[in-house]
Amino acid sequence: MKMTTEEAFVKTLQMHGITDAFGIIGSAFMPISDLFPKAGITFWDCAHEGSGGMMADGYTRASGKMSMMIAQNGPGITNFVTAVKTAYWNHTPLLLVTPQAANKTLGQGGFQEVEQMKLFEDMVAYQEEVRDPSRVAEVLNRVILKARRASAPAQINMPRDFWTQVVDIDLPAMVEFERPSGGEAAIAEAAKLLSEARFPVILNGAGVVLAGAIPASMQLAERLDAPVCCGYQHNDAFPGSHPLFAGPLGYNGSKAGMELIAQADVVLCLGTRLNPFSTLPGYGIDYWPKDARIIQIDINPDRIGLTKPVSVGIVGDARKVAEQILAGLSDNAGDADRAARKATIAQTKSAWAQQLSSMDHEDDDPGTSWNERARADKPDWMSPRMAWRAIQQALPKEAIISSDIGNNCAIGNAYPTFEEGRKYLAPGLFGPCGYGLPAIVGAKIACPDTPVVGFAGDGAFGIAVTELTAIGRSEWPPITMIVFRNYQWGAEKRNSTLWYDDNFVGTELDEGVSYAGIARSCGLEGVQARSMDELTDALDRALKDQKAGKTTLIEALINQELGEPFRRDAMKKPVAVAGIDPADMRVQQAG
Repeated sequence: MKMTTEEAFVKTLQMHGITDAFGIIGSAFMPISDLFPKAGITFWDCAHEGSGGMMADGYTRASGKMSMMIAQNGPGITNFVTAVKTAYWNHTPLLLVTPQAANKTLGQGGFQEVEQMKLFEDMVAYQEEVRDPSRVAEVLNRVILKARRASAPAQINMPRDFWTQVVDIDLPAMVEFERPSGGEAAIAEAAKLLSEARFPVILNGAGVVLAGAIPASMQLAERLDAPVCCGYQHNDAFPGSHPLFAGPLGYNGSKAGMELIAQADVVLCLGTRLNPFSTLPGYGIDYWPKDARIIQIDINPDRIGLTKPVSVGIVGDARKVAEQILAGLSDNAGDADRAARKATIAQTKSAWAQQLSSMDHEDDDPGTSWNERARADKPDWMSPRMAWRAIQQALPKEAIISSDIGNNCAIGNAYPTFEEGRKYLAPGLFGPCGYGLPAIVGAKIACPDTPVVGFAGDGAFGIAVTELTAIGRSEWPPITMIVFRNYQWGAEKRNSTLWYDDNFVGTELDEGVSYAGIARSCGLEGVQARSMDELTDALDRALKDQKAGKTTLIEALINQELGEPFRRDAMKKPVAVAGIDPADMRVQQAG
């Protein structure tokens, strides 16, 4: 069939049902963007490509549908780097389209030229450059399939002088692979270990959400009466209302989950690569069970046994493996100490719920006093935990939420629970600032009938604030955004209080800036909340306005208390050896 290269490209996108693209318009891909309206593809022209990439991540994570990132060659593409690496560690299948400088001038240091393949080589599951115009559909089809199979971004690099050429091609076939279901011997061994366990614990990771394995893990947990913990930032990997849900492990997670998994003799790690943030000590508890038998299930064999020694490793889809393990359990599986275990789970959860509901303030480490001083400085202001409790009062159970990286968002890790997957969008292990706003915008585009709320600290929000200039336009959907306003880079300030004697370098923000004011100047609603009641009321009103088509930004004014540092394991007190003297500074000559 004869067609142009851009027609072949767009027809392949249609074949895969890719209806949404995120980026900033550029001449390098105008031949295909010109066809987007006819093809049923919406181009969401954001304010910055980095945010556009995070919108794509939020879109796909919330819906399970692939989306596309595309921008002008060179600087437009380099702006995608942080978003692509974020999506890679979030296991998000995205199509990264990188129009390349023209072949005939490549290597001459021309306008907007950069090595776009090298740029992303460790950030995508697969990448391929189109070598001939006649291969455009073949390559694009393969890149999309590779992204789906690996559940990660994949990149097609397209020289811009390959557009607007007539080629004679057939559209390629879509060959889908059945996901692996694990080896028989390994599944039998896992079932045996769980059948004989006295205190089995299940740890659900992102793979449970991606594979639709929550019902299977629930059946397994109920058969064993095993508590179910979730990995860091994967609070939506098990229903929060379930009596066996123990909460998230890791940084600022559930103390109940930590105390329960510490008692395990067998841990079933389902759909998780056991990243360090999901197993680091919390609340002073080094909870990872040292003598437990570990069963790890992951779709990627390279991740199994990478961070923790395992007794059984199973390469496979979380749902398929969980179903097979359930079928292989003995008739008396879970019977050992069942009544005592159920009582322990209930008592541990109840004690933590009471403690969490009464936690108003952050503790100071011995020898430091920042949090005490922060409370004294603004005695009438909310603490971060007060703000999170106020939010919980108005947050709908069916809502999708996003969280940015940072101290105040991290304090909230223990609070939100969900009844189904694809509801909690956190920045993940790459940890980029500026994720909360664009991710929730992408989620709303994908799920227009679901209420959405984004969260960010004021430092991280400053990186994405330019998107307020984009999302106020009539074609963009309404969202609700909460910014915790304490005028500081909290995570780094906490490090400064603990290890650098309150030497606050680069941690302070401009108190004269009002994000609510910026929102209003962009045609959006912008409000401030100074108390718990005001915050609950503001969120309740904003969600009603969202349903009516209006976007609201809420500035939650909070005191400067600081929660746990992200990395106690990675920091230590500095020691002066040679010493630093300002007199040693030499005057630099210009030129």
